[in-house]
Amino acid sequence: MRNIPDLAALQLLVDVATHGSIGAAGRANGITQQSASERLRAVEALTGLTLLRRAAGGSTLTESGVLVVGWAARLIDLAQEIDESIATLREGRTHQLSIVASMTVAEYLLPLWLVRLRQQHDTVVSLIATNSEHVRTAVADGSADIGFVEDGADPGDLASLVVARDELGLYSAPHDPWAKQDSPLAPDEIVTRPLTWREAGSGSRRVVDDALARLGLTATAPAAELTTTSGIRSAVSAGSPPAFMSRRSVRSDVEAGRLVE
Repeated sequence: MRNIPDLAALQLLVDVATHGSIGAAGRANGITQQSASERLRAVEALTGLTLLRRAAGGSTLTESGVLVVGWAARLIDLAQEIDESIATLREGRTHQLSIVASMTVAEYLLPLWLVRLRQQHDTVVSLIATNSEHVRTAVADGSADIGFVEDGADPGDLASLVVARDELGLYSAPHDPWAKQDSPLAPDEIVTRPLTWREAGSGSRRVVDDALARLGLTATAPAAELTTTSGIRSAVSAGSPPAFMSRRSVRSDVEAGRLVE
């Protein structure tokens, strides 16, 4: 494409056809008549064609000039379309946010946060709820812009910031034998009973496993494994063995007497 002038020079040639003179075309492009004339002569030299008939009363296109202006106008229109499309794409990307969050955060914290975000910014948010391990993977491989997890595991090469704090408690149904105990449960009592757990890889399970490991303990095999906090709440309140859950997530159940800590 050695014979194609740059877009600015082609626009200048099109403007000569529109305005009828090199001086007027130069003013339309913010340059002097002398600069416009020099640029147009450079176009003719590059193409090897005489594109303009110059006269005291103005300039007109030669037959070759008419053809080149027609092609140039199409090229300029296409370039403008590409420029606008790129701007639209950039703007759209700026206003989109891909979030991946652990289940408890997605269910009990993010809804309010997203409402507040929407009130302040015109942002389209996509949210995927999964366990903490998958959250880190999604952010690391670029499939999500930001991730929220509920454990304190080392984020590795990812930048991290604490945005909220919560506590885990051990909860059971009101009729469960542990709910009727007057004295606190000892850790070795907890690990010997099959409990209801989140799946491996979840933040809440990692927190409990790490706490038990610091005591030299390991929990016995689960009675059940569920993938959502709401599922565990329902199962435990219906009589499934106790489970460790976020205090935020079960506040209403405790107040209503469906669960006991």
